[in-house]
Amino acid sequence: MRVIICGAGQVGFNLARYLSERDNHVTVIDSSAELINKINDRLDVKAICGFASHPEVLESAGAASADMLIAVTYSDEVNMIACEIAHALFKVPTKISRVRSQAYLDPKWSRLFSKEHLSIDVVISPEIEVAKAISQSLSISGAFDLISLANGRVNIVAVRCTQDTPVINTPISHVTSLYPDLDLTVIGIVREDHNFLPQPQDILQVGDAVYFAVAQEQISLAMNAFGFEYQAAHRLLILGGGNIGLSLAQEIELSHPGVHIEIIEKNPIRAEAIASSLKNTIVLCGDALDSEILQEASVSTTETVVALTEDDRVNTLASLLAKRLGAMRALALINNTSHAPLVTSLGVDAIISPRKVTVSKILQHVRRGRIRSVHSLGENFGEIIEAEAVQASSLVGSTVQALNSDKEIIVAAIIRNAEVIIPLPSTVIQLEDRIIIMVANRAISKIEKLFSARIDYY
Repeated sequence: MRVIICGAGQVGFNLARYLSERDNHVTVIDSSAELINKINDRLDVKAICGFASHPEVLESAGAASADMLIAVTYSDEVNMIACEIAHALFKVPTKISRVRSQAYLDPKWSRLFSKEHLSIDVVISPEIEVAKAISQSLSISGAFDLISLANGRVNIVAVRCTQDTPVINTPISHVTSLYPDLDLTVIGIVREDHNFLPQPQDILQVGDAVYFAVAQEQISLAMNAFGFEYQAAHRLLILGGGNIGLSLAQEIELSHPGVHIEIIEKNPIRAEAIASSLKNTIVLCGDALDSEILQEASVSTTETVVALTEDDRVNTLASLLAKRLGAMRALALINNTSHAPLVTSLGVDAIISPRKVTVSKILQHVRRGRIRSVHSLGENFGEIIEAEAVQASSLVGSTVQALNSDKEIIVAAIIRNAEVIIPLPSTVIQLEDRIIIMVANRAISKIEKLFSARIDYY
């Protein structure tokens, strides 16, 4: 597949790396010579220095033969115009645009992005996507990440092990024997700065971030196994009233009306503006690093604190201060993900990466055939792929144990007819099974062969 990526920032760079590693022909456009040089130095892609909204630049990038254009520059206007030109002059079949400004995303202007007005197939808003991801995880107390699959029937849940976790110092294979009524699959572990796909003999340790797959109806039992009482958060404190903080409060008001929300925003003008935009949220004007303002927001009785300011250092310190003052868990937005292992080792329960959320969201639209969805768990970790076993696939008739012979693939769950199956090693894949697989980055080519056709991500 031929893909043009407009924008060589963090999102554009990671998309280019991801797609080029999967044998796609990728061209990156950016007006910054510095970013283009970085692309040339590190990636095996074509890189062009120029304005992505200029027809001659798109032409030199091969727009006439491109299958997809992904516009993720820092300018919403450039992104939208690039999509329009790609459609009008070069008939590019699929156009994806990142749009960040709330001036465009206000629901009353939603018709702007209808097909009869703008030729954009998918609009991605990082702020809204991050807010949705946080909101989803808040539906389960103790979880710092939650991915819903198979129309909500299977969930990938992420929790962190503590001294009080019942299953620490326990081999993964023994978890279900301790809880005979529980069926789950542990698909990933983050231990200090090391991410890996676990094997049955691996032992869960204090500090591990554990990702597991479980059927929706068994979430309560699964959370109990990891020492958490399954209940939705009742109190939420948001530190920072920027676009993400405002989007999160609006999302929580809409989807979790029983949650008490408070926001601490330092800028008085911004605080007043977001207060007028929210119906049931208390907005306090103050510094998130001020313990007195945190106590005024009743941080000691708050289940979840989410630090969403524009400064990674403020988010880290404010999260640690909130936990010291009694908050049950704290999540911090971190743009520089290389600092993530350090931040979590200090005591922050989880980091929120806008880059990871945005890339993962775009990948869900960059697929074809029997691939229903692709979710990234982060750089150098792996992807969760939801797909169907078709007639020609070598998957059909294979056992789960045979698929994982190289320890690079974990079959997390199988949906067969109306039943969710957490598979055993002896479980056999059948025709038309919907399979949820955790796959290491290095094993993508193997997955392509298993599904009998390349995953072209289109």
